[in-house]
Amino acid sequence: MELKDGLSVLADADALVDALLDLGVSHQDIEEPVRLSRQLLDDPASRAALERGVAGLVRDMGAVTGGLDLPRYPGASHAVARWFPLYVFVVALPFVRAYHRERGIPAETGRRTLADIGRGVAVHRRWHGTGGIMTARWLSLHLRGELYQLGRLQFQRGIVPEVLGESVAAAGLRAGDPALGLHIPDFMGPLSPESCDRSLALAREFFAAHFPEETYRVATCGSWLLDPQLKRYLPAGSNIVRFQERFHVHRLEEENDLTPVRFVFGSTQLELSELPRRTTVEKAVLEHLEGGGHWYGGEGWFPLEG
Repeated sequence: MELKDGLSVLADADALVDALLDLGVSHQDIEEPVRLSRQLLDDPASRAALERGVAGLVRDMGAVTGGLDLPRYPGASHAVARWFPLYVFVVALPFVRAYHRERGIPAETGRRTLADIGRGVAVHRRWHGTGGIMTARWLSLHLRGELYQLGRLQFQRGIVPEVLGESVAAAGLRAGDPALGLHIPDFMGPLSPESCDRSLALAREFFAAHFPEETYRVATCGSWLLDPQLKRYLPAGSNIVRFQERFHVHRLEEENDLTPVRFVFGSTQLELSELPRRTTVEKAVLEHLEGGGHWYGGEGWFPLEG
């Protein structure tokens, strides 16, 4: 596999469109990066940064690193800068697919995993009103073989975080031991117990088949959805409460009010009084803050056996 294989895609508008569609980028966000790609390729400094980014991304493919920071775009164009990580991902795509083939990972699993890049573009538009990528380090996990979409949930090859070290001792584990980090992607519909059960069954089968040298006894999750205070506002049978109840939860100590506002409403730029209260979750997030409370989030774990 050579770098020129991916670079040739950036130089061919039709091939670039196909690659962006494969990555789940919506049609409204395809024209701009295609139009601007030549500007990137024609600038030596920008092309060199692109090549450094790809080289770093594919080096030690499959190693568990927790994500990779890409080089900064060295040019003056704010529009190209918004798309720069996407160009790196496109050029790296042949290397990613080769790694998936080497591991025997089904093409459909790879496609659904890499479609999270398109979700990242959609989130950028939701938060900023323009297309682009602002979560490059997070999305590098998908490209490097550290994270996979399996049904409703995503699973990241990782370790037990330090904050859960004392709690997981009950399972004979400690901080730093292997663990699957569980993530809840946006734009994927309800977080129902049935969809979570299906994802967990897929994960047990997937990692045993494609990473047999790694043993994962627990799943972990760090999220605003694990803040125990949510139970004060949500029905006992709600999807979020039932999701929480899978975990041994450790509530975090640092105030983190903006995270639930950002994920629930897609923006932190409006006053609380201007935000909608259509759902139970929207009402819960706002009423808690307006009542003088704070959100903290939580870290949790549960055994994967079963």
